Amino acid sequence: MPASRRVSDDRVPLREVLRLAAPALPVLAAEPLYLLVDTAVVGRLGVVPLAGLAIAGVLFAQVTSQLNFLSYGTTARAARLHGAGRRTEAVAEGGQATWLALAVGLVLLVVGQLVAVPVATAFAGDGEIADAAVSWLRVALFGAPLILVTLAGNGWMRGVQDTVRPLRYVLAGNGLSAVLCPVLVHGVGWGLPGSAAANVTGQALGAGLFLLALRRERGFRRPDLATMRAQLVLGRDLIARSLAFQACFLSAAAVAARFGAASVAAHQIVLQLWFFMALVLDAVAIAAQALVGAALGSGAVARARALAGQVTRYGLVLGVGFGVLFAALIGVLPPVFTGDATVLALVPVAWWFFVAMQPVAGVVFALDGVLLGAGDAAFLRTSTLAAAVLGFLPLIWASLVFGWGLAGIWTGLSLFMLVRLVAVGLRTRSGRWAVSGAVRPS
Repeated sequence: MPASRRVSDDRVPLREVLRLAAPALPVLAAEPLYLLVDTAVVGRLGVVPLAGLAIAGVLFAQVTSQLNFLSYGTTARAARLHGAGRRTEAVAEGGQATWLALAVGLVLLVVGQLVAVPVATAFAGDGEIADAAVSWLRVALFGAPLILVTLAGNGWMRGVQDTVRPLRYVLAGNGLSAVLCPVLVHGVGWGLPGSAAANVTGQALGAGLFLLALRRERGFRRPDLATMRAQLVLGRDLIARSLAFQACFLSAAAVAARFGAASVAAHQIVLQLWFFMALVLDAVAIAAQALVGAALGSGAVARARALAGQVTRYGLVLGVGFGVLFAALIGVLPPVFTGDATVLALVPVAWWFFVAMQPVAGVVFALDGVLLGAGDAAFLRTSTLAAAVLGFLPLIWASLVFGWGLAGIWTGLSLFMLVRLVAVGLRTRSGRWAVSGAVRPS
């Protein structure tokens, strides 16, 4: 068979990538959009409840977001089994991840209740804000097992290349929360705890739908300690990688704050746009995870490598498009977030770094999806930690010492992305990630 024909056979149609990526994007965006609704509702209660929500929300999100291996790790493992034609076992992988989610979630619930007061006080100090944060956390913690079940459900469904049902389930849960939030906060008069109660109710609906789907596909089996141990090993690497991201972004915010309120406000505006852009690119990465995992599970290594090349090009095109778009919007978009002249004067310092990094980010996020789909989490952990330690963090803290301001902070972010680009690019080119089989050898 001619080489050109083999290459053509290994290509995945763009519509197949879009079939998985398009429903994944609203799922990724649902939580940030709901948080905006929640913030607007609570904001009408006054400054103290809003400040309490800000503290409690950040604390809760930091804990639950570190456990996203229940989604990404489960996708990688389930996709391989699905690609090998073992759908029943792929769904069962989701069942084991769900058992793990319930166990970890219950631990979080108990420990969270025990430490809610000291942790909130440590962040907010003694007084009304800490009390408000604790009142929200006490209720919201009951949603921890439910959130983790949803993460596991997203994981196995993406693994079997179904991103439509997660979209329905997540939107149903978030929609219910959005409707209940103003009713419970203002109508019933529960105040800030009403916001948390609305969250838990919506999370219960979403988790219940995922559990029902798992039961219908007979994915619940007895807990298998060996499978859960393998999931935890993969989770360990992904948690370490996530912690590296958190260390970078928290350090950047802390250093920006040292340069004054205007600097941290300008930094926050551009950083939130960066996170928004990441949502779109993560949708492509999720499609890459499912398709690459399935290809390797079926033994189609050439197809997996061809996919890596395809999604790299898609990521680059998206990144260039974002760069052009945001470059054109520099005079339009920042005033939407603030009318403060001092802040607007500082935004361009970070903005042009942000624009320049779009093509790099497009490629990096796409290749992250490829390597996650291959289960190459150990490499991603090590390379991300190296990029943080060698790239981002030294420049961040040097910016504080030498007074480089936002230019230094965003130079650090740019170096962080460039180090990651080199690392994932070389890894993908080497082909060492493309290990075939229904289960990746440890």
